[in-house]
Amino acid sequence: MEEFTKKDRNISWLPNGRPHYIFGPCSAESLEQLDRTASQISSKFPNAIFRAGVWKPRTRPNSFEGFGIEGLAWLKQIGEKYQLKTATEVAQPDHVEAALKEGIDYLWIGARTTVSPFSVQAIADALKGVDVPVFVKNPLHPELSLWMGALERIRAAGIDRLGAIHRGFYLADNKNYRNFPHWDLAVQLKARYPEIPIISDISHIAGKRELLPQLAQKAFNLDMDGLLVETHYNPSVALSDAEQQITPDSLVELIGNLTYKTVSSDNQEFQNKLDILRSRIDKLDEELVDKMAMRMGIAEEIGIYKKQNDVTILQLERWQQILSNVKQHGNYLGLSQEFIEKLYNVIHEESIRIQTDSKGKEEND
Repeated sequence: MEEFTKKDRNISWLPNGRPHYIFGPCSAESLEQLDRTASQISSKFPNAIFRAGVWKPRTRPNSFEGFGIEGLAWLKQIGEKYQLKTATEVAQPDHVEAALKEGIDYLWIGARTTVSPFSVQAIADALKGVDVPVFVKNPLHPELSLWMGALERIRAAGIDRLGAIHRGFYLADNKNYRNFPHWDLAVQLKARYPEIPIISDISHIAGKRELLPQLAQKAFNLDMDGLLVETHYNPSVALSDAEQQITPDSLVELIGNLTYKTVSSDNQEFQNKLDILRSRIDKLDEELVDKMAMRMGIAEEIGIYKKQNDVTILQLERWQQILSNVKQHGNYLGLSQEFIEKLYNVIHEESIRIQTDSKGKEEND
């Protein structure tokens, strides 16, 4: 797999220093709508990227699906009027061609497109020889490899100015969100490709306005590079995603109440204390790995013993007992039930793998 880290990519190609902002309505609905929204955004955030979707394929037909090329012309006109960089979504090669012809400054690939390597490759082919910044949204479902693969395909087309947009993932149970954040996947992507800026699309994660403040602060706390917030001069009349859009005035309040945290501090006392705490974590991590290796060694012995006695690998009653015990103990120690269950599901999966392999190993001895 190609590693991006071999080539330095400065994110100065974005129009403002961190945090970077992408604001604008979900859809380009009219020239007047874009004008009224952009005029208010530009007065407070002159370096923001102004976004609007012009192709809006919906899950089911016969609903608003955007104005297409006409919307591109509006978007470009508004960008020039208010001196704002513009961005829109492309889902197929002819979208790329039309957006570039109209002079749109930034393109993004949506979540529905990222799930299909065929579609991403078609867009990548259309981008060859073109110098335009491209953002790639995470796929609908929590598959990091699909997100990485889409970035790799666009990078292979020669696009050096490359960014990612974290917009959450669709799960069977999204809790209180429209799309479950799965911040861990955004953090993993950042760790693999630290030179690629990640913008958090908190509007699509939230699905409703009241969740935006906590999500925005969470994004900053996790060192995301910026925010995408859907903004409409009057969300109540929006033709798509009305519930998650906010007014420019609300946007000013949202951003004004955030605390943007730095990655490091010049305070030597702070750094010394942090180093001490981190060394303790390093020691505990080493002990955890040692204990886990011991546990898996016992699991291998159990697998061999089960094979010798013709017993199935999966013992559901035993597994339920283990999970109940550790959740109860974890709760006593202040650990969340969700965390314990996720952790032990991974441990159990690895234990099953080792026991299965141990059966094969015993047969080959």
